[in-house]
Amino acid sequence: MVREPAVAGSFYTGGASALAVEVDAFLAGAGPARAQALGIVAPHAGYVYSGAVAGAVFGRVDVPARVIVLGPNHTGLGRARAALYPEGAWRTPLGEVPVDPGLTRALAAAPGVRPDPLAHLREHALEVQIPFLQRARPEGLSIAALCLAHLSYDECEALGGAVADAALAAGALVVASSDMSHYIPAEAARAADGRAIERILALDPEGLYDVVHAEEISMCGIIPATVMLVAARARGATRAELVRYANSGDVTGDHRHVVGYAGILVA
Repeated sequence: MVREPAVAGSFYTGGASALAVEVDAFLAGAGPARAQALGIVAPHAGYVYSGAVAGAVFGRVDVPARVIVLGPNHTGLGRARAALYPEGAWRTPLGEVPVDPGLTRALAAAPGVRPDPLAHLREHALEVQIPFLQRARPEGLSIAALCLAHLSYDECEALGGAVADAALAAGALVVASSDMSHYIPAEAARAADGRAIERILALDPEGLYDVVHAEEISMCGIIPATVMLVAARARGATRAELVRYANSGDVTGDHRHVVGYAGILVA
């Protein structure tokens, strides 16, 4: 089973050579330093808007051979609230990335996780991370992919524990795909996003979950980010770093209705 690209040519260029050049330029913006990381938060908008932020955080990480990618379910497709892509490969214009059998088996045993390729069919949030992983780790890369609907905090904690166990056994990086505030003035977005980012930097998954819900911050990947942070803490995370923050108005010039983007490293 091959998961075909759904947003090549719209969220990012559909040509292999042009895509490689574009992603390499975004990655180069991070500079030469690389860090060992347990998890990251990376945005998932069109590359013209969020590619520089995604490149900054992926470029700071020494990407291992095995990666767990967590993303929200924007489309509503599928029946599982924690939908696992079961087998095969993910294709982008840059080639195919195999689904990691061991990681996928481990996640399939996690509470609430069900095989559900339909949930992944048109979902962009996971797909747009793959070219960054392919260029940051050109050889030997395999992934496991979970598409997450809304979960309670207790469910996030249980799933995060299972993700931690799977990632620890495999030496895997956990990527949480999330944009921040949506379609509000840039100043308000920066303030609201700052309160969510503060909780991530404090390695406080429950605080992150609570502040986003209590203040109705429109962070679409709150569940993936919470699960990633639970998993990172379970693996002994001691620090987090905001690598870059930006919003769509930095590109469009319209600061009245922006989407915020954060690249965060957890180690």
